[in-house]
Amino acid sequence: MNGTEVLRIVDAIHRDKSIEKEIVFSGIEAAILSAARKHYGEEREIVVLIDRSTGDVSAKIDGDALDSDELGDLLGRIAAQTAKQVMIQKIREAERDAVYDEYLELRSFLVNGAVARADHGVTSVNLGKIEAILPKSEQIPGESHRVGDRVRAVVLDVRKAGSRVKVVLSRTHADLVRRLFEVEIPEVADRVIEVRSLAREAGYRSKVAVSCYDTNVDAVGACVGVRGSRIKTIVDELDGERIDIVRWNDSLQILIPNAMQPAEVEDVILCPMLGRVIVLVRDDQLSLAIGKKGQNVRLASKLVGWDIEVMTQDELDDQLERSVAAFSQIPPVTEDLAESLVSQGFFSFDDLSVIEPDHLQELSELSPEICAQIVEHAEVESEREELETDRRKAIEREARRVEREAAELDAMTGKSLDGEQKKEDAPQQVAATEPAAENKDATSEDTNGSSTNEEAATAEETTPAEEPATQNADTAAEQDNKQQSETES
Repeated sequence: MNGTEVLRIVDAIHRDKSIEKEIVFSGIEAAILSAARKHYGEEREIVVLIDRSTGDVSAKIDGDALDSDELGDLLGRIAAQTAKQVMIQKIREAERDAVYDEYLELRSFLVNGAVARADHGVTSVNLGKIEAILPKSEQIPGESHRVGDRVRAVVLDVRKAGSRVKVVLSRTHADLVRRLFEVEIPEVADRVIEVRSLAREAGYRSKVAVSCYDTNVDAVGACVGVRGSRIKTIVDELDGERIDIVRWNDSLQILIPNAMQPAEVEDVILCPMLGRVIVLVRDDQLSLAIGKKGQNVRLASKLVGWDIEVMTQDELDDQLERSVAAFSQIPPVTEDLAESLVSQGFFSFDDLSVIEPDHLQELSELSPEICAQIVEHAEVESEREELETDRRKAIEREARRVEREAAELDAMTGKSLDGEQKKEDAPQQVAATEPAAENKDATSEDTNGSSTNEEAATAEETTPAEEPATQNADTAAEQDNKQQSETES
């Protein structure tokens, strides 16, 4: 194997497999080294080098360089199969690394593929170079895929698995909505409109906050499109998922009411020390602001990055009174300090327990020792309330369990009583049919002079009224015998 042949092999593999030439050179060196160890022994120190410019191969054994004849003899006598296997392994590793690096750069980006297999909820998607998987947990709830269907998803994870690369796709990640906006809305792709924030509950609802650098462009209108044509395409791709597009604003006082749409917000109260926002709404807007199962306020909270608590004005007033009264019971806390704490959004002992003593000192101008004492007292009260809440929940769970068992027992008892009633009714029906058969028999035996009705009546059992009649007949027979004996005497 001369230098020219080595360079030709390296160049061919580089072009056909898209593998860096350095990786190919290293693979050939490793293949020659492996074969040389098999020939000269594992205990020998062998070094193999290939000149990257000329392709000439040089080798040293135990520090001594091999001349051209020895090297030619080595290359001629080495096991070709060993060298081939090493080369194949190196090439496969290089291909795997190339695919890994390619899809690693595509993480969170949109890819297209065709469904190759669908087995027990796990969908395999052919992306061309590799077959990725779309787990059931990463599919939109309710959707199904058949072999041959086209699928658009984002690359969620890329990892090496032995000699293969495992690519995991997702259709539930929020980045899917972001990438679809870039594909379907040219202004977003051109960065004229920017998606500033996004919150999603896959299959149900998403909130997207957008802004525009060009004041002449309506960001929300451009995303919606003429008669909703643009957003409809995205909604169809997401299997009917509802999408709320809101206008971004750097001011929370404006952004939060936008995020709470379609509910109308009366006021926004910021509590920076707790990262909390109190949103005041009218009574008729309360359920709309919260949303079904809290979905609207939950998505709005994710969108703006603040905890949002929705209240009416009456609920807020009641909460303020309860909180001031509770904080005032802490010995060092005055009513003015309690009102100051409540005005900062501290409504419970749990809220107060997370405040740093130095922050409390800034609010109250108290000594560090007293501030630490207040925080410690709040921690104790918070733990007590938590235990009380857990105890109440445990009692409620036990009560529900008892009610459930009682209901099951009642159901079982009712079935048992019904069964017993049916058993009691069954003999009565049999008894009602037996006399009719006995009456028929009694009619056929009427030659003995017995009454048909009497035999039917006595067929089941003898009644007490019949016993005296039998006794009277026996007495009359005894008297007749006595008179006959007296006459004969």
